[in-house]
Amino acid sequence: MEFRHAEILDAARKVFAAKGFDEASVDEIAHAAGVAKGTLYLYYPSKRDLYWEALKFGLIALDEQLEKQVNAAESTEAKIRAFIATKLNYFDNNRDFFKIFYAEFGDAVAQPAFCHEDLKQFNFKQMRLLTAALHDGMKRREIRNLPVEQTAFAIVNFTRGVIAQRLLGWAKTKKEEDVEFMFDLTWKGIAGR
Repeated sequence: MEFRHAEILDAARKVFAAKGFDEASVDEIAHAAGVAKGTLYLYYPSKRDLYWEALKFGLIALDEQLEKQVNAAESTEAKIRAFIATKLNYFDNNRDFFKIFYAEFGDAVAQPAFCHEDLKQFNFKQMRLLTAALHDGMKRREIRNLPVEQTAFAIVNFTRGVIAQRLLGWAKTKKEEDVEFMFDLTWKGIAGR
């Protein structure tokens, strides 16, 4: 069933990304997944539940890749580069996920009281991953003393902004160029003097 679950969530992500939450129908998602509409309702009581599971599925996969790549890096410099590169690589491979992620993130900014707990926890987890790397970098004197929470927040949002530009088609650069630019700008701002 795990394989079927992934297929259903992948189909849901594609339909939600193409049509938005309001315009997407459970019928379209069932058709795209190759299952009966009733089968979807066995696992997901509502369209909203299916939407959140599709988003959560992508958040978990991105989170696993971020942790693996950042934790495998030896130096603070390598950890920051890994964070940026992993997010941009995941974006390039999962544009549908980022469309629904940004739709939900925009709603959370507009109405913070209604921000879904999974979205909050994902952002907090990214922050913790980066703050741990920054604290370690300061201890090892690889970076200068700085407010780590603000720095982590800046890196997360800088990365999110570049991904948004790419999603909108406004970026005329290659992914690798964006990674190098973002890393260079970030590293020059935090490296020890």
